[in-house]
Amino acid sequence: MTPLLLADIERAVRSSWNADTCTPEFRSRWSPDNPARDQCGVTAMVLNDLLGGELIRGEVLVNGERVDYHWWNRLGMGVEIDLTREQFGPEEIVTGGTVIPRPPLTEWRRLREEYELLRDRVMEKLDRAHAAVPASAAG
Repeated sequence: MTPLLLADIERAVRSSWNADTCTPEFRSRWSPDNPARDQCGVTAMVLNDLLGGELIRGEVLVNGERVDYHWWNRLGMGVEIDLTREQFGPEEIVTGGTVIPRPPLTEWRRLREEYELLRDRVMEKLDRAHAAVPASAAG
């Protein structure tokens, strides 16, 4: 069995983003020109499913005031992965970084549908990519 590479996971995640996977209350500001916009929470959860580690939440500040939260992942040895960092404009500053325990899916009040949609798309793409690898290339 061929192991997944981080590049494979990143490609699957980025190609699965759409308006229907972003935060619903901000859906109107999502665009293909900035596909990472408002995808951070669901993306961090999908990466947590695939890679484990910790969920990290920071604050997004504009002119020193919190306007939102930003989510990313921390793996072993302090390695951080943030596939949605480029969503922010120069006026938006991400600060902090607190470990947030992952709640059970049954307790999610928001973003459950968006998370499940993104997770299913990513897993389908990873399954297809894995199936496309010839046995001789597997090693």
